[in-house]
Amino acid sequence: MSQKILVRREGVVGALVINNPERHNAVSEEMWEAIAAGVATLSADASVRVITVRGAGGKAFVSGADISRFEAERAEGKATTRSGGAFETACKALYDVEKPTVAIINGWCLGGGAALAVSCDLRIAADDARFGVPAAKLSIGYGVEGLRRIVDLVGIAGAKEIMFTGRRYTADEALRMGLVNRVIPRSELDAFAHAYVMEIAENAPLTIRAAKAALAQLARDPAERDWNETERLIAQCGTSNDHAEGTRAFMEKRKPMFTGT
Repeated sequence: MSQKILVRREGVVGALVINNPERHNAVSEEMWEAIAAGVATLSADASVRVITVRGAGGKAFVSGADISRFEAERAEGKATTRSGGAFETACKALYDVEKPTVAIINGWCLGGGAALAVSCDLRIAADDARFGVPAAKLSIGYGVEGLRRIVDLVGIAGAKEIMFTGRRYTADEALRMGLVNRVIPRSELDAFAHAYVMEIAENAPLTIRAAKAALAQLARDPAERDWNETERLIAQCGTSNDHAEGTRAFMEKRKPMFTGT
């Protein structure tokens, strides 16, 4: 799978590339497993500040699961579902990783691709991107965790429309719904995404980590929230070397150099 899922470090940015362009980056079971492993690798690399996810080839982010495998999976007695297994493990790995994640999307972002994108913290889309979850057109059960991530972005009414109609949405429609954060002309996507990601990477890692942990708790049911670790991470910011550096840089009117300590 090393050729289908590429894991790279580009300075302080860890890049996860879905590299199956001849099939519009459709993802097989083995590729979902490799995605989870790639996230773990980038998470463990202390030099990585931000993780990006994108598709190779220019025509698709991810066009979905590899449907050509569905008949074989049924013959092997496996349920065709977007719940559990390597698929959910990969999405959960992206959703739970402590570092900020950014999906950079052009072309098709459908089904499992949409699930991968909404598992990231932020989504930047080219104006040619197309989104959709065609589960209802394939009689595929869609897992609760994946639905919750969609609801967090577009609300219950928006999630119902996405799931019930199975329709495809333009990038501008996705932006209005809240499915993506930014829509950029295709020719400007790479330059914009680089500047956007580097702006995040240059900020204080401890602050971003604490904010991501707090926001994750706020997205949970109030009865299930546990603030202990979040409060520890917030307090850590105030006693860190980076807090002292940020204060000095502000007073000296210079750019801070954060180390994550």
